[in-house]
Amino acid sequence: MDNHEHAMRVDLAASFRMAARLGFHEAVANHFSAAVSEDGSRFLINPKWRHFSRIRASDLILVDTSRPGDAATYDLDPTAWAIHGQLHTLNPRARVAMHLHPIYATTVSTFEDPTILPIEQNTARYFRRVAIDGMYGGMADSDAEGARLVTVMGDRSRLMMGNHGVMVVAPTVGEAFDDMYTLERACQIFVTACATGRRLSVLSDDVAEKTARDWEGITDFSIRHFEEMKLILDKEEPDYRD
Repeated sequence: MDNHEHAMRVDLAASFRMAARLGFHEAVANHFSAAVSEDGSRFLINPKWRHFSRIRASDLILVDTSRPGDAATYDLDPTAWAIHGQLHTLNPRARVAMHLHPIYATTVSTFEDPTILPIEQNTARYFRRVAIDGMYGGMADSDAEGARLVTVMGDRSRLMMGNHGVMVVAPTVGEAFDDMYTLERACQIFVTACATGRRLSVLSDDVAEKTARDWEGITDFSIRHFEEMKLILDKEEPDYRD
């Protein structure tokens, strides 16, 4: 194992622990992955049906899309192989991918129009920056469905999976984690505001766009958020590094 793979294992394991702490996990389902090869063919992913709160760096499975038999060899969840295998193969720029069913983002995914309206700073981060898939047809457990989702996502880094959940991709684990964190927080604010029944004060397009661009200019904020969370884990759950 080289230093790059080891670092990716540690960061990815940390992200699972954080997701569990925040209640983002879905029992023993959902998946995070991180490419360790330039072309995305080799990537790390969580083992089938392992609770996020127990995942350690050494538990992560290194698979290779050039070896289709890896799915059976490592008994991977079919949806994990279908979604992440196609994503890393067809979009090598997506170095890290996180797919979850967090409560508020999934709630928004059930709206007839799941657009996150820019009503404050967090929601504005996603102004015109989320691809929307409205073609849920059951478990995404085939290569064809995985490829379709990649096509729908296009060049966006977030996908609202209608009646399903969400997926984010990013260059690093830290950026992906912070994006998922803020996406769920934005949806929590949006759903809570909608639940009041009062008319929303939606930001103008100009202000929303400016805010979204400002977010894009502070990736160091995202990475620092992740590193701070790792410091908490180092103190309270250091075995994630094992």
